[in-house]
Amino acid sequence: MIDDTDLSGETRDRTAQALLRAVAVAGFGAMNVMLLSVAVWSGAGGATRETFHLISALIALPVVAYAGRFFFASAWGALRTGRMNMDVPIALAITLALTLSLFETAHGGEEVFFDAAVTLTFFLLIGRYLDHRMRDRARSAMTGLARLAVREALEVAPSGGLRPVAVESIVPGMVLRIPAGERLPVDARIVAGTSDLDRALVTGESRPVAVAAGFEVEAGALNLTGPVDAVALRPVSESFLAQMMGMLATAEAGRGRYVRIADRAARLYAPLIHLLALATFAGWLAATGDWQHAAFVAISVLIVTCPCALALAVPVAHVVAAGRLMAEGVLMKDGSALERLAGIDRIVWDKTGTLTTGTPALAALPAMETATEAALAALAARSAHPAARAIAARLPVPNLALEDVAERPGFGVEGLIGGRRARLGRASWVAEIATGLTEGDGPAFAFEGEAMLRLPLSESLRNGAAEAVAALARRGLPSEILSGDVASAVTRIAARLDIAEMRHELTPARKIARLEALRDAGHRPLMVGDGLNDTAALAAAHVSMSPASASEAGRAAADFVFLRDDLEAVPLTWKIARRTAEIVRQNFGLAILYNCIAVPLATAGLVTPLIAAIAMSASSIAVVANSLRLNRRQTRTPARNSTLREVPA
Repeated sequence: MIDDTDLSGETRDRTAQALLRAVAVAGFGAMNVMLLSVAVWSGAGGATRETFHLISALIALPVVAYAGRFFFASAWGALRTGRMNMDVPIALAITLALTLSLFETAHGGEEVFFDAAVTLTFFLLIGRYLDHRMRDRARSAMTGLARLAVREALEVAPSGGLRPVAVESIVPGMVLRIPAGERLPVDARIVAGTSDLDRALVTGESRPVAVAAGFEVEAGALNLTGPVDAVALRPVSESFLAQMMGMLATAEAGRGRYVRIADRAARLYAPLIHLLALATFAGWLAATGDWQHAAFVAISVLIVTCPCALALAVPVAHVVAAGRLMAEGVLMKDGSALERLAGIDRIVWDKTGTLTTGTPALAALPAMETATEAALAALAARSAHPAARAIAARLPVPNLALEDVAERPGFGVEGLIGGRRARLGRASWVAEIATGLTEGDGPAFAFEGEAMLRLPLSESLRNGAAEAVAALARRGLPSEILSGDVASAVTRIAARLDIAEMRHELTPARKIARLEALRDAGHRPLMVGDGLNDTAALAAAHVSMSPASASEAGRAAADFVFLRDDLEAVPLTWKIARRTAEIVRQNFGLAILYNCIAVPLATAGLVTPLIAAIAMSASSIAVVANSLRLNRRQTRTPARNSTLREVPA
């Protein structure tokens, strides 16, 4: 559920501001403590050295308490629930460094580590702040959507006057005035005026679209040329823009198989760090008899082995990928879907509305009596199926009373007209109540006990369908069509797209059965569909995609929703998924390589706490920076009739 306030504009990033303040405080403290330490290193001794140590303690303790609260709070929260996280060794290292320094100060010791503790906190906070800012940069798609939200609209009063209204107060049926240069606050239908709209949010294309009365427009669309009046169809919380933001929020929270592995590794890794630090302390104590130096080395081990890079390896890559996909007009609902998409071995397509435009036209109107034509028009007007809409568009809607109207997904619509049952939909289903099966293509209509009429439809391929199917085939991903349409219609589309495998007249249950058969055979199919009858299949597939023009249930069931009009989004999303999987593997490799180098050096006593802090922060930043490479785009000159853009593989 989207909070309406999320759509009113960007909220201030309080976490980033708090981190920045903490960095400033830690930097100020580190500067002053370091100046005092330089004096001690330069030879100050006796009372002067003890005084400088005491002043350093008075500076370091409040600075670390304030600036290091992020690490302490996170570590305490994990320990309270019996878990380990990457902040536990950090908090322990800082605490031990301060404790050891206070002990030395109280006993007049020569070496203290206040400078290391404060500088360590400073560098760790820089890494944490940069991580946070880079995550924000990766989440820029959400910010971009928030900028499209309108805070206030103009309501057209019954008297014709205009009055401002908060976007949260808009209800369906309210008439709004949309001036040129303004965006639509909610999904609406144009009722007066003509204009050109930028619907790039929906189609991915910046080309203006001419609109007039009767045109439905999504929230976030930009009115370019002239004022229009529009009636609100849905409240802001249910608008197209709200759905898009909801999908992005879900994508950021998505946790796939690799994420669970990373989290599990981090939980196991923290106890191992503590055991390694304890063993290092014991070893150095046994070898040198100097417990202060042994503690110094153990603290360095705790810091340098922090699993920050490991914990960031997957989430950052998925967040960046979600932002990249949004920029390409594709919405990802779950991070694990990227991992599943990267491993597919075939594509399963729905036909109507997916491979084709989904807006068929009635090719020819068969001869029929006036009463039959009126009944057909009335029943077609009660269905949301594209075929029924095409029929209704050719016929005037009569004033007929319908009873017991019901739409059967995958079959059609039926109802009682004048006491007689009538059906419009799949020919085999209509034939159950008709006297015979009429040859031909397209949906059928019949009164119970009467002859059946066939209604031939014409359809066209969706833009980019042939190029998308061919591009995927070249990369070893064969295509298959699962359609509820008749054999002749499916065969024509399959021939035009050079798809050998196809199945026709499938019910939703049979589509699921086919997907289960593919799964049992060891295949991992991507299902691309749009209709209400595809909803179950989309949910049952290994991974699924749906166009934004799909039914609401279809969009909810799909893992990806593409906003473009053409099918370029399918191979493009697959390439980005493959690239993301490669980046994740590289991130794990960077984290492992870092630990393989840093751990032996720290255990050998060659790494100070300060150097450990810098190295650990650098490893985290390297993982985030590597993930941001997903934002790089590489284009090639397209082949003839091809619109595919290459993504680095």
